[in-house]
Amino acid sequence: MTRWRKETADTVYTLEEVTERLAEELPKWTFEEGWIRRKYKTSGWKGTLMVVNTVGHLAEAAWHHPDLSVSYAFVTVKLMNHAAKGITGKDFELARKIEEVVMWQPAAVAGSALEGTPDDPRFKYLKYD
Repeated sequence: MTRWRKETADTVYTLEEVTERLAEELPKWTFEEGWIRRKYKTSGWKGTLMVVNTVGHLAEAAWHHPDLSVSYAFVTVKLMNHAAKGITGKDFELARKIEEVVMWQPAAVAGSALEGTPDDPRFKYLKYD
């Protein structure tokens, strides 16, 4: 599972554990007001909807639902296990999957047959970090 202490799906991590795991596993995510969160910048409404739909699919498949803040050119994803009243392995696992899928750039993968979104403002939908 992880190198962290023995846990169940609802084991709540301490502030120190959350901070350390974010630094190691999800450096673009932060811990604020009891949530782990990430702001994805998009190129406009079309990209925002694509990110929201991607996060929605992953969350529904995982049966672990984030809070979303949605605007014209960004989506903020916030995760916390409400039942456990804190950050758990469920939050980290879903955050990693969201990060993997939303930030996927086929053109950056050596040998990929997929060229990825053109570097043209008419077609770009996400502002990659």
